[in-house]
Amino acid sequence: VYFLTYFPKEYRFHFNAHNIVVFGKEGDNYLISDPVMEEPTILSSYELQRVRFAKGALAPKGQLYYPKIKTEITDNQIRFAITKGIKRNVRDMLHIPGGIAGVSGIKYTARKIVKWREKLGVKTAGLYLAQLVRMQEEIGTGGGGFRFIYAAFLQQAYQFHQKEELLKISEQFTKSGDLWRSAAVQAAGIFKGRITSIIDFQDMGNYLLEVADVEKNAFKSLSKINWKN
Repeated sequence: VYFLTYFPKEYRFHFNAHNIVVFGKEGDNYLISDPVMEEPTILSSYELQRVRFAKGALAPKGQLYYPKIKTEITDNQIRFAITKGIKRNVRDMLHIPGGIAGVSGIKYTARKIVKWREKLGVKTAGLYLAQLVRMQEEIGTGGGGFRFIYAAFLQQAYQFHQKEELLKISEQFTKSGDLWRSAAVQAAGIFKGRITSIIDFQDMGNYLLEVADVEKNAFKSLSKINWKN
């Protein structure tokens, strides 16, 4: 995202894991829809070239994808996509190998944060937390926003799968989203120097431990839904 010229300066850093939609062209400028931006924006052909062929870890290598054939999407296709997506989410959050991703990863991060004050010092620990909040809430790779979106998705999924569990589990993800946002506020307070005691770091870790418990229960509930009936 470093070469996305329409990004605010504070958002531009070397990070090769972002998707944009190119939906048109006017002269030498491509019309861009970016989930970070509130309105469509533009990139020149040169700027888009720099973005597509950026170097570094996970280099995009010019990769793009697009629909080859315009077809009508049926309700059955949507139903299938919903169940497939939810099952994959359950797998990735509960059963992904290793301890640094999914629900286990949230707990791992919580335990690390509690130790940051003594290990890194208040200033560096605050910078770490600021980066964590930026990645989860501003750049858009997780945090409260994604949980609210997922809660809304489950409510919409109910229109295609009449499973009362979906509505109840949606409420759990809304609760998780609220906890993520509370954790972000706590982290911001530490970064700005308003709250810096060891108890404040413990509170930050406890927010994430509670998030992990809520999401573990929610995904377990999703895994028990009988989609065939």
